[in-house]
Amino acid sequence: MKILIKNGRVVDPASNFDSIASVAVAAGRIIAIGQVAPDFQANKTIDATGCVVAPGLVDLAARLREPGHEHEGMLESEMAAAVAGGVSSLVCPPDTDPVLDEPGLVEMLKMRAEKLHQSRVFPLGALTRNLQGEVLTEMAELTEAGCVGFSQAEVPLSNTQVMQRALQYASTYGYTVWLRPQELHLGRGVVASGPLATRLGLSGIPVAAETIALHTLFELMRITGARVHLCRISSAAGMALVRQAKAEGLPVSCDVSINSLHLTDTDIGYFDSRLRLNPPLRQQRDRDALREALADGTADALVSDHTPVDEDAKTLPFAEAEPGATGLELLLSLALKWGLESGIGLTRSLAVLTSEPARVLGPALGTLQASVGQLVEGGVADVCIFDPQASWQATPEALRSQGKHTPFSGYDLPGRVRATLVGGQVAFEGWDRS
Repeated sequence: MKILIKNGRVVDPASNFDSIASVAVAAGRIIAIGQVAPDFQANKTIDATGCVVAPGLVDLAARLREPGHEHEGMLESEMAAAVAGGVSSLVCPPDTDPVLDEPGLVEMLKMRAEKLHQSRVFPLGALTRNLQGEVLTEMAELTEAGCVGFSQAEVPLSNTQVMQRALQYASTYGYTVWLRPQELHLGRGVVASGPLATRLGLSGIPVAAETIALHTLFELMRITGARVHLCRISSAAGMALVRQAKAEGLPVSCDVSINSLHLTDTDIGYFDSRLRLNPPLRQQRDRDALREALADGTADALVSDHTPVDEDAKTLPFAEAEPGATGLELLLSLALKWGLESGIGLTRSLAVLTSEPARVLGPALGTLQASVGQLVEGGVADVCIFDPQASWQATPEALRSQGKHTPFSGYDLPGRVRATLVGGQVAFEGWDRS
């Protein structure tokens, strides 16, 4: 199909391009940006007047809930949520049921996702069998099946020797290990340690749970030379350690969750289980440090941390409620909100959703490496068209995700996605969405 997107403000953070221009798409590729050949005959024309034409968003943390948790989310619903949020590529962790520790499971997931013709799915393979932290998986076979890295998801890897061996193996073959730093025993609480945890009588997770794990991990990186992506750093002290590690030259990247970027532990109020999250929300100084780190490039990407949870698992006492919140459809709007509040401009607000997370994925993207997360002639036509002046209210009824719980419920958010193209095909259109 040939598509012409005209009259839009084309913003590509990777090349610093920002101009009113046309984008011509044919055979799944962008064939022109700016001047379009007069003989280009489009099958479909999209008038993007007043809208931003940006690269399709790349989300490095989105649970699709299949296989094993279909009561909380199914591929159909969560992929529909992704394209409705402008997300054309997403990374899913391996903590499905069964765990993604066998090539056949990875191939089945990718095949199911590809049949839907919506977002591109990049699975993470389990670092250890069944995420039990004892025996390493067959990383080479999982990579051949389509895994872009290896992770323990939310399960801390407490055995330092196993972690060292995993990093050695990954380093040898050029794989990236994705870990959320959390010390096993200190990380068993339900909220961040502090006055609020004391007042509510809830078990707290100290910042040390993150920093101790980071110190250990950085020492092992120095020994092994492995490349590590740190998932959802939550504290000022943790981000300071990441900044030091980058200054030292360690091959490390990290991301921040939309929840930690905007909320603090005080938002929990009177045991609001919608704010039962992993990692836990911390104090204002932590939130401010995360915002600064994302703005100055210490943090590489902003992620939705999309984790749909069903009604029964959320409407429980706070400490018993399942952690998680839906976020795919909120990712763009919350990035724009952060950009407006921080005064950093649209280009950086979009970079943490497009070119920067694509850079984290790097060689794992294979033939897509040169074009995912950016708008480039000859590259794949993954495009997000949104109206930055329109706003919408985050209500359960407005969400396509099967998970309706979000700590931002009721918020009026900036930016409304009007269309999403994936591989040159229109995967979503919402020009009249209320």
